[in-house]
Amino acid sequence: MAAPLNPQLEMVAIEAFAVREPVSKRAYTCLRLRTQSGATGYGECSRISASDLALLRSVIQGKEASSFESIRQGLTVTPSALAGLDMAMLDLLGKFTGAPVYQVLGGPTRSQARALARIEGETDDAVVAAVALARAAGHKAFLIPVPATHSPNHSATLVNATRQRLDRVRSVAGEGSDFVLDAGGQLTPGDASSLAAAFEQLHLLWFDEPCPLSNLSAASKIAGENVTPVGFGRFATEAGVFQDLLRADAVDVVRPDLARHGISQARRISTIAEPYYVAAAPFHDGGPIATAAALNLAASLPNFFIQQVPFPAAEEDRRMRARLAGDATETVKDGFLQLPRGPGLGITVNEAAFGEYREREP
Repeated sequence: MAAPLNPQLEMVAIEAFAVREPVSKRAYTCLRLRTQSGATGYGECSRISASDLALLRSVIQGKEASSFESIRQGLTVTPSALAGLDMAMLDLLGKFTGAPVYQVLGGPTRSQARALARIEGETDDAVVAAVALARAAGHKAFLIPVPATHSPNHSATLVNATRQRLDRVRSVAGEGSDFVLDAGGQLTPGDASSLAAAFEQLHLLWFDEPCPLSNLSAASKIAGENVTPVGFGRFATEAGVFQDLLRADAVDVVRPDLARHGISQARRISTIAEPYYVAAAPFHDGGPIATAAALNLAASLPNFFIQQVPFPAAEEDRRMRARLAGDATETVKDGFLQLPRGPGLGITVNEAAFGEYREREP
């Protein structure tokens, strides 16, 4: 006879709340997972369909919050929905044990996590203004977008435009600042290689997604011919892609997307990278619940490098994020984020914000 389920861990209900930031329009979905005893765990995903939510509701019934792996096997929902469920189950498990998620996972490996602010803006002026705001908020490392190019394989023009942008943001960011150049997987291998070579002397932390991963040999060539480190993985849907990159010596920093892989799968990817002496810098562009999940993930990784976090330029968006999960979650001091100290994800979610910032149909 099977042992009776623990009512503090037996999952009985899951709800989804789609929210949207008022200015940036960044949208994400907050998940609320309840147990038979009334305990609550929270997760976050990008989007979740009605069919995926219905399937999650059916599979959690009669299962404990410690059984993610058995639930994951054969579950045909989107990776984002699975990632959100993973966060919520770990939040419940941490609250049940009275420990932060990173302690449940065997950490911490550090006392704080270095922060990387993702800078947004289509023009140099917008990028410079956002860097100034982020620097004033305590950030000292910045993910800078490559200027848009409408003429592929005109490397000289692209290099000059990128140099002008980096020169301006370096002067605003000040001494002791570091930069990641973000191509978003949009450049041709030729343009990407030219940029990687042109900025070797700037000692970038790395060059992020320099080209699409459709051609592994091109990615390997960029990594092998230039001193500038390269980061790949935020668009990868399967863990096997990371294994291929590592075997081909085509990556210096792995970038599992927290919204796609969740805490558990991102840990697996980072574990695969560790024997190759490759660092992990998880990609995160969602909301503050996922920021708390990212910090718990960071604290559990021996090869953790730096944690990307969104930095909304608008005060209204930053106020929303603070209202949803508290000021401390995304507060940066001297370039670092502090680890959550409370049980589970370590945050107190304000459910009133679900209604205040509910995503409405356009």
